[in-house]
Amino acid sequence: MILLLNKISLYSTFGVNDFDSLDGAINNMAPSMVEYYLSDLSNGIENIYLNKRNIQNSLNIGDFAIYLDYEDEIYLEISDEKEDFETSSLW
Repeated sequence: MILLLNKISLYSTFGVNDFDSLDGAINNMAPSMVEYYLSDLSNGIENIYLNKRNIQNSLNIGDFAIYLDYEDEIYLEISDEKEDFETSSLW
C-alpha cells in the first residue's frame, strides 16, 4: 500500500526541517517508535499511485519505505505481504 503523506506533519513528527535530516532522526529513535509514528501518520490517507521512476530519494525502515519524488511529494509504502507458512508433506 502506498500513501501520500503531508510532509509538514512528517517533518514535525520527527523534529526535522527536510527529507535529508529525516534519516538521522529516524536512526536515533527506537524502531518501535518509528513504526508507531509512521502508522499514525498513515491513518485516514487513501492508497495512491506512485511512479517509482520519479523517486529522488528513499528511506527503508522495517516494513515501511518513505519516498521523496522530484515534485517534493512524500509517499509512505507499507509492506503488507504476509508470508504464508503452510506446512506441507515432504513425502
